Amino acid sequence: MPGLSILIPVFNRDVTSLVQALAEQAPDWDGAIEIICLDDGSAEHYRQLNRKLANSLQVIYQELPHNVGRSAARNRLAAIASQPWLLLLDNNVNLPDTRFLARYAAAIAQTKAPVLVGGTTYTSSLPTDAATYLRWHYGRRREAFSASVRQQNPHSQFKLKNILLKADVLNQVKLDETLTRYGHEDTKFGWRLQAAGIRVQHLDNPVLHDGLEAGEAFLLNTRQAVENLVYLYRSEALGIDTKLLRVALRLQRLGLGTATRIALGPVEPLLWRQLLGPTPQLRNLDILKLLWALRALKQ
Repeated sequence: MPGLSILIPVFNRDVTSLVQALAEQAPDWDGAIEIICLDDGSAEHYRQLNRKLANSLQVIYQELPHNVGRSAARNRLAAIASQPWLLLLDNNVNLPDTRFLARYAAAIAQTKAPVLVGGTTYTSSLPTDAATYLRWHYGRRREAFSASVRQQNPHSQFKLKNILLKADVLNQVKLDETLTRYGHEDTKFGWRLQAAGIRVQHLDNPVLHDGLEAGEAFLLNTRQAVENLVYLYRSEALGIDTKLLRVALRLQRLGLGTATRIALGPVEPLLWRQLLGPTPQLRNLDILKLLWALRALKQ
């Protein structure tokens, strides 16, 4: 079996348990394995926790002097990697069981696809920290889809949180380092793969998203992601296939964009507070995203 480089960009997160779990499953991959962790300008506290990883023979641990962003960090990780297959993981995940690498190993032989997307799952129990409830609720309702559902739009249902791909694919279709703010760098990568005619196969091999941010941070990140989506539309005519942009642009064409934006403005704080409460309604988040998209299109 060809060798595997596991690439983990690290930012303000202790990844020692994730790396240990991956190392324990390494025998299930019948080939060479290396685990590469690149710290992207974390606080010194987290660097001290993760530096012990450099003592492992299977692990390459390096630090960047300052934060370069998730896309740039992943491109640097790929440049360090020495194996023909790359497993890209976020640093805020863990493995749900002991067969994670084994399922990917089997999928390489079965699918012959150059890009495999494993997906994401969330715990079935409520988070112990009430502040993270919105992120958990959103993830379970809007992100934790089965492979069969994701495969219906394989290049759009694309998250870099957990993908296995050939190294030459990432060398051909690099991540866009100009997207330094939060959101849609993985979406654009999916669009680039589609434009290049590269096949994407979705699998039921999820990672467990266990690094949930608080609701306030999630809403701020979501607003940034909407602004990034509008930026991609304006700069490269991308994103027109997303429901959010379709609705926003249709309102503009009908001459209703300004009126909708003005009407929604006063209720923005109310929707924000409702989403941070004990029973968040995701429809309210959809309304906020539409408002943010209309504002970004106006600028």
